[in-house]
Amino acid sequence: MNEPAITPDLIESHGLKPDEYQRILDIIGREPTFTELGIFSAMWNEHCSYKSSKKWLRTLPTKGPQVICGPGENAGVVDIGDGQAVVFKMESHNHPSYIEPYQGAATGVGGILRDVFTMGARPIAAMNSLSFGAPDHPKTRHLVHGVVEGIGGYGNCFGVPTVGGEVRFHAAYNGNCLVNAFAAGLADADRIFYSAASGVGMPVVYLGAKTGRDGVGGATMASAEFDDTIEEKRPTVQVGDPFTEKRLMEACLELMATGAVISIQDMGAAGLTCSAVEMGDKGGLGVKLQLDDVPQREENMTAYEMMLSESQERMLMVLRPEKEAEARAVFEKWDLDFAIVGETIPEDRFLIMQGNEVKADLPLSKLSSEAPEYDRPWVETPPPAPLGEVPQVDPVEGLKALIGSPNYAAKQWVWEQYDTMVMADTARTPGLGAGIVRVHGTTKHLAFTSDVTPRYVKANPEEGGRQAVAEAFRNLCAVGARPLACTDNLNFGNPEKPEIMGQFVGAIRGIGAACSALDMPIVSGNVSLYNETDGEAILPTPTIGAVGLLADTDEIIGCEVREGHLALVLGETSGHLGQSALLAEMWGREEGDAPPVDLVAERRHGEFIRDNREWITACTDLSDGGLALAAFELAEGSGVGVQIDEGDTAFLFGEDQARYLIACDFDQAEALMAAAARAGLPIASVGRFGGDTVRLGSSEAPLAELSTLYRSAFARAVG
Repeated sequence: MNEPAITPDLIESHGLKPDEYQRILDIIGREPTFTELGIFSAMWNEHCSYKSSKKWLRTLPTKGPQVICGPGENAGVVDIGDGQAVVFKMESHNHPSYIEPYQGAATGVGGILRDVFTMGARPIAAMNSLSFGAPDHPKTRHLVHGVVEGIGGYGNCFGVPTVGGEVRFHAAYNGNCLVNAFAAGLADADRIFYSAASGVGMPVVYLGAKTGRDGVGGATMASAEFDDTIEEKRPTVQVGDPFTEKRLMEACLELMATGAVISIQDMGAAGLTCSAVEMGDKGGLGVKLQLDDVPQREENMTAYEMMLSESQERMLMVLRPEKEAEARAVFEKWDLDFAIVGETIPEDRFLIMQGNEVKADLPLSKLSSEAPEYDRPWVETPPPAPLGEVPQVDPVEGLKALIGSPNYAAKQWVWEQYDTMVMADTARTPGLGAGIVRVHGTTKHLAFTSDVTPRYVKANPEEGGRQAVAEAFRNLCAVGARPLACTDNLNFGNPEKPEIMGQFVGAIRGIGAACSALDMPIVSGNVSLYNETDGEAILPTPTIGAVGLLADTDEIIGCEVREGHLALVLGETSGHLGQSALLAEMWGREEGDAPPVDLVAERRHGEFIRDNREWITACTDLSDGGLALAAFELAEGSGVGVQIDEGDTAFLFGEDQARYLIACDFDQAEALMAAAARAGLPIASVGRFGGDTVRLGSSEAPLAELSTLYRSAFARAVG
């Protein structure tokens, strides 16, 4: 088959700038073949090379005594004691999900699960963070339904519980939804599998499903803005099969137990290209592939298509040759393809053969190490204008504005479509703060949360970045968990615009400061840039996924309040209304600065909650919607009323940070207040739980009426 001529238009369609193409010519000393151009395009795009973000990602704290493996592998690995480790990561599937919501979201879940079990861990929990356009935008309902069904369809069939997440709506996502998928798994701390190849002449083995033409060019598509040609990009979206993935996981874990695996890498973005290059580069070896041996489900596939296909449920492995028969038997038992498609070689070469023809012959290390790295120009985000006057509102009317919005209404319409209890270890399902999963066969539990407030980040990227980490920290502490580590999913617009790059730099600085102060290093993550359509960027959305450890079942802090419980607030309330949920939902105003984050107070208050858990019956952090929303959610979840004594708008709806709402009986409250006084921490009684009404100051409404609004608003908006 004749390959197309390399023209400036072809180079541009591969996402390569003229100077980047010149760099390719300088490296190989000749014009690349069409397949080689595709390989360079895949390895040098933003999605695989992190060329705009590497400089700043290096500034993040990634180490700690609990960290077994930080960024750079398929997922991060953190010690949880007793020879066990939790393996976790968060990754985006934004562009594919906007083009084809069901398959885009489904394969996002499949990809993140593979990242976890590639490391030798059995997945035990999933979460997702979803951002959609305005509820009344013509595309939003279609996207919400497709994405939620895709996540549920894949995760439920695979058999992993979805235990947490978040859903938001904002017009900035009208042309570019965000689908951030998180997965965590358990492994033996001394049985972690890595991707670096070792040994010369070792067989390179293809595992799993066959290669088709789906997803060709997917990584390049994910590194570009959208425009009116979006429908033409549909073939770049992969198609998932969760039942094949389940078999692939079982086969891989069985194979790993035999000692046959030298290194293993899942075929995600850029498929066969990226997995082979990463394994060779990390091991300082070359790789030779014979494409005739690649299992194919379509006829007459070209080398270009095979190297860039992102067909799902596939792995690449370097195998101990003496174990070949044993390994093949495992995969045949699970009815999966097992094919030796190449070998490791001592030279620094990536040699691709099809028949007797050389389709690509490139210096392998240059594909990874020589990828462009940019110090993009950036400008500091200017300080927001001061907040204008905020009128006093009837507190119940303010609460109704929040709970009647799909942003703050109950999300059971979403999570009831997910299997939250499969594997029977889920101790707390979504909707009640951080999700909790028991470490099977022990009394230990792991807590999971996902957090970011994009409007804070837009107003003040550094403060917004700090706040995302701080809120994750609070959500873990509120259930009694000791925060261990984070994964990040950094979603931004076009980094070639200095103001967007400035948002990225500011957010990274804030995230780094908070992770250091709160001992929550970043152990894995993903950067998703170019989230723009027709030049309109999303809100900067650096999602933080965090994991915490509970050493025993009795360390879990509950979430049920009872008649007669007192309501206490730990932390200072100044009534910060800038960028608040009340402003946005009541008046459509996005004004003022993000709330300041005091990291010393965050740490002290979180430690106080964990150290005094025996006096706390129920706890939640205060964030969006302030005290009014938190008190309502805690009360409504238990079916009892609540009375907050103060009726001032700023007191009820302010979003000051480092605060917790605590429910406990009178004797516990006395003990807590005495302990806080000894520690010099601010704590105050603000009301009580009980009855069948919600009373805020002198304004009240029946709990049943508010509960109906809260439980129906989401489905009414998009259901």
